[in-house]
Amino acid sequence: MTTMTRFVPLRTPFEDVAGLQKRLNSIFNDFAGSEGSNAGFTPAVDVYEDAEKLVLKLEIPGVKQEDLDIRLENHKLVIKGERKFEQTEKAENFHRIERRFGSFVRSFTLPQTVDAEGVTATSDAGVLTISLAKKAEAQPKQIKVQVGAAKQVETPAAR
Repeated sequence: MTTMTRFVPLRTPFEDVAGLQKRLNSIFNDFAGSEGSNAGFTPAVDVYEDAEKLVLKLEIPGVKQEDLDIRLENHKLVIKGERKFEQTEKAENFHRIERRFGSFVRSFTLPQTVDAEGVTATSDAGVLTISLAKKAEAQPKQIKVQVGAAKQVETPAAR
């Protein structure tokens, strides 16, 4: 009968210190982020495109229209905003604050195919949708295939 033993390499003191540092950083980041401090937040974004447009959808619940600034300059789209903490109750009445508040900036470098004049922005149910139309020359064109025999051109030598 054979017995298998598992070999566990010895850890150095430096590995233990590095592991402790990672754990402390994780605890600190969780604590700083969950207090609703000035850590700010970064809204999630989805980007997709079709033949006619490029679309960005950002999750910005609680951000008011007057707290948004959307600019398009030199093929760079910059979205700035702020979600403010509106304290209607005394701070000591809160048991927990997990939502993030503060300012955010998201910027996107756009392709040359985007038409700067064809930009729209709408907001619905906490989702900001920015549609950027593509230039006409950038949109795909379908070429129809004609069915039938090609016309033969008579040459003077054939007569």
